Amino acid sequence: MLDGSLRKIDYMRISVTDRCNLRCAYCMPAEGVAPVSHSDILTFDEIVRVCGAAASCGIEHIRITGGEPLVRKGIPDLIKSIASVPGIRTVSVTTNGIWLESYAEDLYRAGVRHFNISLDTMDPVLYRQITRGGELSRVIGGIDAVRALPGTTVKTDTVLLGIREQKLYDVAEFAASRDIYPRYIEMMPIGCGKEWLKAAELSYTAEDVRKMLAERYGEPVRSGDSPGHGPASYWKYPGFGGLIGFIPAVSCRFCGNCNRVRLTSQGLLKACLQYESGTDFRRLIRTGADDDELKISFAEAVRRKSGMHSFGSSDIPDEEWRNMSQIGG
Repeated sequence: MLDGSLRKIDYMRISVTDRCNLRCAYCMPAEGVAPVSHSDILTFDEIVRVCGAAASCGIEHIRITGGEPLVRKGIPDLIKSIASVPGIRTVSVTTNGIWLESYAEDLYRAGVRHFNISLDTMDPVLYRQITRGGELSRVIGGIDAVRALPGTTVKTDTVLLGIREQKLYDVAEFAASRDIYPRYIEMMPIGCGKEWLKAAELSYTAEDVRKMLAERYGEPVRSGDSPGHGPASYWKYPGFGGLIGFIPAVSCRFCGNCNRVRLTSQGLLKACLQYESGTDFRRLIRTGADDDELKISFAEAVRRKSGMHSFGSSDIPDEEWRNMSQIGG
């Protein structure tokens, strides 16, 4: 499926809930976000119907996100249903890892082989401060649990927070010790993230971190391998055991290679993260749209996908106002 800019769109992120068991300071307010009524959240059957329409238009890869997806009861059942949709090749999960150890085998049996786990620091005190109460040891336990399952790919996601205490080298060293893929991600200027960036003491781009790691591991070369289907670029450092990924979403637009759309927990299909508008699939389904109508609406939403985001501009019509937890980070 090609969008209006002739990009192949084959990847959809699905937020299954806006709720989370952490309160990361750059993601949501300390008190959390106003809870959405369960009746306003897509049911599992409705999500599977959207996946069917998406697959019929060429979507092959689904990533389950939140909020924190594991707080939604029965999530392995949903994943199993999505994995059985004709045309869907992979279903992966992004999680903060707090409950992952308990869910690892159920998710694996449902068909998940690819796990992205948020890991902003290896300092347990700083981790507790950033997440407002999270326990780093539980995340490490979750990582080890999914690593133990055959054929899994594990990536850690480290958001560049602009604080010296984050100790970015430590995350890479941990990843090397577990034979997993560390990734460094520029913070999106959305919701609480926008305010965090204004107050940050440092301003790191993904390129800054790539060069910083070169001081320890040697000058890297771009790798042609990619352990996933997303926008990260991966680099091979001569003094590092594996690949290190970077997502320079703000400093170096990769919009020309964007292959994704997002479905929020309330059923809004967003073709671009930055913009508030989208196609309301909850309304379509609940007003009686059949599967052919859903397919037509999905294809039209992809056709209208913006050619490029405008993060950094001072005046953007239709800019997203919600926090990342509400739209599927």
